[in-house]
Amino acid sequence: MNKKEIASILRDYHWMINEIQRQRKMLSDEVNGNFTAQYGIEASLPKGQNGDPIFREVIRREKKSRWIEKLEKKVMFIQEHMDCITNEREKVVLECLLDGMSMIAISKHMGLSVRHVQRIKNSIVDKMSEMSGLSGMSGKMRS
Repeated sequence: MNKKEIASILRDYHWMINEIQRQRKMLSDEVNGNFTAQYGIEASLPKGQNGDPIFREVIRREKKSRWIEKLEKKVMFIQEHMDCITNEREKVVLECLLDGMSMIAISKHMGLSVRHVQRIKNSIVDKMSEMSGLSGMSGKMRS
């Protein structure tokens, strides 16, 4: 994963976690029967000229499922590479980013300039990128 992708994931991590959680709750509700099905005359009515709405819903959910899987992979990447951050300031900045704090909020929280927090974030991205490159290379060496 390149540095730009890692920085983007760090920025979006908080909402990705929330979205994964929301989607899992919706799926759980559906599995537990908290959805409405059509019976009787409603089930036999024409479905309109745009095709079968149930089929379209299945397609929509399949696309959403693939999208959620991509979000989960991105989140897992960060979670699997967090251990490479050992510096205390970097740990604080990382935790704040993962909690959804803005760079300005982090700088106020830590009493540092926004530029300094940005440099710390860049260091985090560099370390995660380096670690992912190393783990990718060790996987290639095993093959």
